[in-house]
Amino acid sequence: MSTHASAHGSTHASTHHPIAVIGAGLGGLAAARVLHVHGIEAAVYEADASPTARHQGGMLDIHGESGQAALRAAGLYEEFRAIVHPGGEATRILDKDGTVRHEEGDRPEEGDRPEVDRNDLRRILLDSLPEGTIRWGAKVTGARALGGGRHEVTLADGSVFTTDVLIGADGAWSRIRTLLSPAIPAYTGISFVEADLHEAATRHRAAAELVGGGSMFALAEGKGILTHLETDGSVHAYVALKADEDWLSTIDFTDTDTDTAKKTLLTHFEDWDDRLRALITDADGALVPRLIHALPVDHRWERTAGVTLLGDAAHLMSPFAGEGANLALLDGAELATALAAHPADPESALTAYERSLFPRSHRAAGESAANLTFMFGPNALEELVDMMSGHEPSDH
Repeated sequence: MSTHASAHGSTHASTHHPIAVIGAGLGGLAAARVLHVHGIEAAVYEADASPTARHQGGMLDIHGESGQAALRAAGLYEEFRAIVHPGGEATRILDKDGTVRHEEGDRPEEGDRPEVDRNDLRRILLDSLPEGTIRWGAKVTGARALGGGRHEVTLADGSVFTTDVLIGADGAWSRIRTLLSPAIPAYTGISFVEADLHEAATRHRAAAELVGGGSMFALAEGKGILTHLETDGSVHAYVALKADEDWLSTIDFTDTDTDTAKKTLLTHFEDWDDRLRALITDADGALVPRLIHALPVDHRWERTAGVTLLGDAAHLMSPFAGEGANLALLDGAELATALAAHPADPESALTAYERSLFPRSHRAAGESAANLTFMFGPNALEELVDMMSGHEPSDH
């Protein structure tokens, strides 16, 4: 089992890897797994100290044409089906008075976008990798080209390694991206505050009944409260606001001052239904602030020998197209498949991968940007109801 992989500090100056993946998120793990399926070893470097160092996030809808295709390529489709959340595709849209304006039940017979817990999905990928694949506690601080497609990567402990193929799967603030692109994620104008209500069915019954068994959107006046019922019975809420980039920094979100943070948030929802406000007032534990950033919709780079990007490192976008995790999985699987198809010519593999990557990233990022605009626009509720009447939900 891969979760007992080698510890921080195990690398040294002479370490060389034919393929190195920076980041053990969904995309990086998918790449490593599909490479393993093809009999190709990859080293994965991850800044987190362990697989459980931090919570990985809430529910994901995994799309048939992207995320599920990647899991099939990884030989993990049956394991994926075993963690699907029954009822998770149900969707409910509310106005600020708590009135249900649109509702859809679960669609298990379609099975095109089933919901799973991100932590469960990551565990499946981790458990599918050989012992020692992942170097935990290995934070990358820099990388430089050595010529001929080789790169040297430096870690926080001062150790270095070299690689023939460097894959940047290191997320929004990727260190590897600087080798390819000057682009820096920009604030979208939307801030999230995340909250949890544990044991919702028994401890927070009114809120649980309001949000339903899957996803819920309550929208009005450029703000919203979005929720998922998670597999452990908790309700995970995203309180979303149009706000200046520094607004969240004016609020103390420490564990000891949760009440003050809640009161500050509630001033923006004063005329909302008490059951919706309870998603803030009754939240268990700390509130978690998050600024929503995105790379340019048309982000791309010139082919650069020996290095490429996947997932958020390549195409960070807001969560309103439902594509972030799905594209990361597909990126990882397609990149690994291309490398397996060109074992003696990685440049042909990287060229083929990026030829598909850029147009699909552009499409998804454009959809995400458009959805963000209408989700926080003056007619968001009516537009979302109209969209949901004929299209799939674009919730995360």
